[in-house]
Amino acid sequence: MTPTASNQQVMPSMMYGTAWKKEATASLVILAVESGFRAIDTANQLVHYDEARVGDALEQLAQRGIARSQLFLQTKFTPLHGHDHRLPYDPRTSLSEQVRQSFVSSLDHLRTDYLDSYVLHGPYSRRGLSMEDWEVWAAIESLYETGQAKMIGVSNVSAEQLAAFCERARYKPLVVQNRCYAALGWDKEVRDICNRHGIIYQGFSLLTANRAILIDPRIRALTVKYGATPAQLIFRFAIQIGMVPLTGTTDPKHMREDLEAEQIALEPEDVNLIEMLGH
Repeated sequence: MTPTASNQQVMPSMMYGTAWKKEATASLVILAVESGFRAIDTANQLVHYDEARVGDALEQLAQRGIARSQLFLQTKFTPLHGHDHRLPYDPRTSLSEQVRQSFVSSLDHLRTDYLDSYVLHGPYSRRGLSMEDWEVWAAIESLYETGQAKMIGVSNVSAEQLAAFCERARYKPLVVQNRCYAALGWDKEVRDICNRHGIIYQGFSLLTANRAILIDPRIRALTVKYGATPAQLIFRFAIQIGMVPLTGTTDPKHMREDLEAEQIALEPEDVNLIEMLGH
């Protein structure tokens, strides 16, 4: 089933994540897209991402016949505390202006005039939503109203914070991107809110946050049953429970294998088994 948000915007069922790729960002994005990925996740945050190099890759891909319109591009506005000294906005300006400056910079980096998804990289505080969060969200909502951002969302968000966005925002999030732990029910509380409100849930660190799961004997047994790798089983499980998994692999073989997870069909009892692992 194609991931579809409450505004009927759709996105591919898997994303390629570009965090921590540094100088290799452009070559890896090209490799991912040529392997079959059609959704790219980045952020205007030089401490962890190189958004401009994603743009370099997109330019080269266009020359190879893969147009911007064939790709789903998602980037993020990162609050000041998430940056080092390299900022995509003037920190002396209002938060609304910081969002605007960061967004314009992202469009420039990515050589595009719209984004498929624009995400608040994380609320300003760990608990609740502050005045800063609401000012930034209002600026993001304005970008959605103009059509320059086809979807808007929030990352690194708690269930409590997401519920507040859904209850009080003019436009509730259409996308949530969270680190996903098996020990926390694969972020079940947040996913349940997403399901109720037509929000697409994107899960990251599905492998790195769950290393013990990958070597669990029950997963090993399923690899034999389905002729699949542990990573493929986790990604397919994610897809079947309505999650869009992110992978940031740098290995061409793993890129192909990750995409092949879309072709596996887990039996309901095996989905339930994986959902309960780590509890």
